[in-house]
Amino acid sequence: MIADEIEIRRLQVLTHIGVPDEERATPQMLWLSIWMRPAKSFSEAADDVANTIDYYEVSLRLVELAAAKPRKLIETLATDSADFLLKTYPLKSVDVKVEKRILENADFVSVKITRQAAI
Repeated sequence: MIADEIEIRRLQVLTHIGVPDEERATPQMLWLSIWMRPAKSFSEAADDVANTIDYYEVSLRLVELAAAKPRKLIETLATDSADFLLKTYPLKSVDVKVEKRILENADFVSVKITRQAAI
């Protein structure tokens, strides 16, 4: 079993999000953490970025995805992100965590999902 993993921790994204219309009116900073398990092991990459997941490209695409449309729920952004990654890159599975600073008495609220590639 391949256990290799690429992690992007706390990628900052700006998006219009929130249940009330007033909250969605202004862009908010969220943080995405992504754990990608590639279909091929790192040893198969042969020191060539073309044989692995380009995490810089992933980061740019996730920033674009977050900004592309307003959403009510951070759960929706997590799902959209995981679906996009599995559709776009050769991954076995992906975890996506979305953090939002919204509660006065907590550092953040977060959701985390795990999705598997279709076989």
